[in-house]
Amino acid sequence: MFKGLTSAALAAALLAGSTAAAFAEAHGTEFMLRATANSNENDEDYDGLVVFKNYVEQASNGKIGVEMFIGTQLCSNGAECMQGVADGSIDVYVSTSGGTSGIFPFVQVLDLPYLMADDRVAEEVLANDSDFTDTMQQMVRDGSGDAIRLMTIGNTGGWRNFANTKRRIATPSDMEGLKIRTVVADLPQELVKALGASPTPIPWPELFTSFQTGVVEGSKNGITDIMGMKFPDAGLQYITLDGHAYMGALWFMN
Repeated sequence: MFKGLTSAALAAALLAGSTAAAFAEAHGTEFMLRATANSNENDEDYDGLVVFKNYVEQASNGKIGVEMFIGTQLCSNGAECMQGVADGSIDVYVSTSGGTSGIFPFVQVLDLPYLMADDRVAEEVLANDSDFTDTMQQMVRDGSGDAIRLMTIGNTGGWRNFANTKRRIATPSDMEGLKIRTVVADLPQELVKALGASPTPIPWPELFTSFQTGVVEGSKNGITDIMGMKFPDAGLQYITLDGHAYMGALWFMN
């Protein structure tokens, strides 16, 4: 299922491993975890990893350390990151469903439009002891040959909303012709097509520049992501608070 790492990704993994070993020796830890997310320090995934790091290190009395790699230091996209988790060069990876649907297509269920009504419903459905989460966790184990575990499903930015650089969206017909950034997963692209817009897969780290250059004219993200990435500075002006999908944060572990 998982193809080999690219040369660049392998080099990054080896460098991270040597860095982690040096850090562990210097701080007297017995085991180091390498944790990553393809985001930045203004993102909820970063905040979540900070809490995770602090808890693990305190609860283990310093015997377990967590080294954080934010952005593309270890891997540049979901496929590379999941490969790293599978082969053990990455211990913890936090991603949206879109970032991992190429490996586990079933996670796209979280992107079904207007599936859940509000936060209360979403938190009940995605709770650690829910039937839904139990099923997802087993499917991840089965789908990876037990190489990857789904730890939990949190939140990474609230609810997805359509935002664009061109005009106010009041009806579906207003979406006609807009180039909307999506992930490579099928379901989000089909939603954009159904609304008359043009889905344009763009890696998350490239989205700011893509707004500036007109490669894309809109996206489907939460408000905190939009503000944290400073997308208004790149021309994003209009947002429709339709809340069409809950932005689940999937925590994967080797």
